[in-house]
Amino acid sequence: MRHSGPSTARRLALRALFGVAATVASVASPAVPAVAVPGAPAVAVPAAPAAPPGFTPPRFAPVDAQGRPDQIRDEQWQLDELGARMAWRTSTGRGVVVAVIDSGVDASHPDLAGQVLPGLDLVSPAGTADPDPVGHGTTVAGLIAGRHDDSRGVVGLAPEAKILPVRVLDEENRYDDALIVAKGVRWAVDNGARVVNLSLGGTGDSPALAAALDYAFARDVVVIACTGNVATSSNAKVWYPAREPGVIAVSGLERASENLWSGAITGRATALTAPATGLVGARPGGYWRVQGTSFAAPLVAATAALVRARYPEMPAGEVVNRLLATARDIGPAGRDDRFGYGRVDPAAALTADVPPVTRNPLDDNSSPGIVGFGTAPGLEPADAAGAGSDPLGFTAPRQQTRWRAQPAGVQDESTPERLWVGSTIFVALLTGAALMVRRFRQTPR
Repeated sequence: MRHSGPSTARRLALRALFGVAATVASVASPAVPAVAVPGAPAVAVPAAPAAPPGFTPPRFAPVDAQGRPDQIRDEQWQLDELGARMAWRTSTGRGVVVAVIDSGVDASHPDLAGQVLPGLDLVSPAGTADPDPVGHGTTVAGLIAGRHDDSRGVVGLAPEAKILPVRVLDEENRYDDALIVAKGVRWAVDNGARVVNLSLGGTGDSPALAAALDYAFARDVVVIACTGNVATSSNAKVWYPAREPGVIAVSGLERASENLWSGAITGRATALTAPATGLVGARPGGYWRVQGTSFAAPLVAATAALVRARYPEMPAGEVVNRLLATARDIGPAGRDDRFGYGRVDPAAALTADVPPVTRNPLDDNSSPGIVGFGTAPGLEPADAAGAGSDPLGFTAPRQQTRWRAQPAGVQDESTPERLWVGSTIFVALLTGAALMVRRFRQTPR
């Protein structure tokens, strides 16, 4: 007997069915928003009604006049993950200044109005009309101290802390000389910062930056830095300055998970982890979805601000120890090279009984940049600098401090829209395959 297959007409009909199913899937599924800034970690969600040419309608919308729920605020899942409301019963960060050494901060953003102190621009000292041309620093600042006096927009984990902005990253979100970052750290320390956030880094070490960090430690300042992202790094080594002993090196976790984010760099220097994906952050003109260890670090910086507000006389070394001792242990028991001491736990850091220590427990190794506090090669202390030297005490030629700085933030590829599109196409193909099998079985033999 000869088995006969579907007729030519039926085969053509099945192909047409597949074409229709694929078309319906592509039309019905929401488009993935476009990247707004080259090299920046963003999916744009602007608040302004006038969209630029080629802009894809966003998934989120601002609160309207009728007072509908603000979906930007609803997306602050990291606050629930970290127990922010429990922590706020004890501290909101009031009175603590957090330096954001980054691409600048847009102080006019609604979520940051009144939260940002006068800062320093080391990229354009003469000033610029755009305080944050990239948006990266604004996002970091919002995660730390976004306002919590209304029901709109992004709220920070330490909503009553103040932001001291120091711009060191240019319009391309990078700078190739660590000396500018070192100057920013020293200036921030001299101008009241009690916590410093460095959501940037590079693969090389820097004696100038090492000396600036030692300067911060000697003046009782807590320093937090991100470990870096795989996608923007030439190797898997934890970035500097996160590797500097005494700095809290922060790696990133997947959304609502105890799994390390696949794009996060981690290693022996890692001290803590925090949420790093699926975050919605403030940016000049609106909001965007971001991911990266850049955005895990400010959640730890905000926790340090909460602790410093709760215990204003507590030395920086004890603050660091408290964050490590109260972290939620994940991964292998105890400290490990992937998660460090675990995920930061703000409520526990504020309320747990932690024995005092006499020094920063992370500052126990030789510095990769320079050993100990003091002058670095090519540098002189400010009070001993001769005529014509830099007022901050830096006299090293640029070639002695070559270093590649960049932020640890990338475009978020994990948006629900992408999952929805993939699911729709899969269902359409599965349905078509089922119809083909059914027609084949019904064909006379």
